[in-house]
Amino acid sequence: MAEPLLIASHNPGKQREFAHALAGLPYEVVSLAERGIRATVEETGTTFAENAILKATAYAAMGGCLALADDSGLEVDALGGAPGVHSARFGGAGLDDRGRLHFLLEQLAAVPLDQRSARFVCVIAIAEEGRPTALFTGVCPGMIVMAPRGSGGFGYDPIFQPLGETRTMAELSVAEKQAISHRGKAIAQARAWLAERAQVRV
Repeated sequence: MAEPLLIASHNPGKQREFAHALAGLPYEVVSLAERGIRATVEETGTTFAENAILKATAYAAMGGCLALADDSGLEVDALGGAPGVHSARFGGAGLDDRGRLHFLLEQLAAVPLDQRSARFVCVIAIAEEGRPTALFTGVCPGMIVMAPRGSGGFGYDPIFQPLGETRTMAELSVAEKQAISHRGKAIAQARAWLAERAQVRV
């Protein structure tokens, strides 16, 4: 019987994304709901790594099995690395994705294009009780454009142009985005680690 791997997120979209990315590995990918876990772990860390570790270790203990969690966001150099770990709450709780995107553009209104360097960062943590937590980091460097472009993706994708690209993340296909995205890079590392771990344990 395959070893369970708990995806430590209440977000159904994120659960599906990880399940798809980890398909073919000798693990039974399970959700928090399938484990009967309704608790929410507060993201009190000051870095993406701290938040990912907090969630992975807490849910590994709750589920009694291997648990995978991630934390990700956007860092803008002209804003001192903000919004960073506050990416999902930037500008206040009353804003949706579009509102946060426009709030960010307002903060950069006086910043010229050549000073709008930024990066998407994703850190994945895989935890198991009694063992060191494994960490995997993916970074997608780029810049913040002057106005939103594209209808794909979500969050800050319409204003983020990856390094070497003339299109924003929201103008890329799903496959193109996955190949260069911060999450795609971190998932690839995590998948390789999980595959090696499974071989060692056989």
